[in-house]
Amino acid sequence: MRRVLFAMLAAATASTVFAAGEPEPVKRIDEAAKVLDEIMAAPDKGIPVDLLNKAQCVAIVPGVKRAGFIVGAKYGKGVLTCRDPKYGWTGPSTVRVEGGNFGLQIGGGETDVVLLVMNERGAEKIRKSQFTIGGDAAAMAGPVGREAAAKTDAYMRAEILAYSRSRGVFAGITLDGATLRADDDDNAKIYGKRVDHQDILTGKIPPPPTAKPLYAALRSVPPDPDAATRSRKK
Repeated sequence: MRRVLFAMLAAATASTVFAAGEPEPVKRIDEAAKVLDEIMAAPDKGIPVDLLNKAQCVAIVPGVKRAGFIVGAKYGKGVLTCRDPKYGWTGPSTVRVEGGNFGLQIGGGETDVVLLVMNERGAEKIRKSQFTIGGDAAAMAGPVGREAAAKTDAYMRAEILAYSRSRGVFAGITLDGATLRADDDDNAKIYGKRVDHQDILTGKIPPPPTAKPLYAALRSVPPDPDAATRSRKK
């Protein structure tokens, strides 16, 4: 029953995106970049930049949906990229998020989800084709805002920090039980051939041109919390 519900939610998501006239996987990369840009545009209420700058991998899932007629049925597709010494960031790999405890933030509408993988141990785990948050790796709600920067030592020890944005409200959340699965079919549409999820995230597959908006969003993050403020004063 749960698989049928996820399939129905996936079909609804796909039909909405294809109506916009762009291939679904490419549209999703653009949407992920937009989500990150919007969140980081409000540094006092967004992700502390020192945490984002130290993250080994970043997953962005725009518009996680919930089926209002069944408790616990949640579904979303997003992109995952990891740091790479050659390219800066690896090519994006499409991931599906299913189930999990999103708390009260996700209602009958949609919620944007951002995951920061903070160390190599967590990165190794999330590169697998299937990954369960809270089971395969510990996750905690991430701190929000610039004022949290001085209190990040505890968060540096976390494997994954999770955030959500719903109805304009941005906050750290727990996602215990949520499963991330690689979507090989969508990755084939992005890269023009069948590629391995782990090969993408270890830099063995060159990043596609369609990922430029995502890289621009990631590289626009200032190197320290006060860089943006100093730039505006010039």
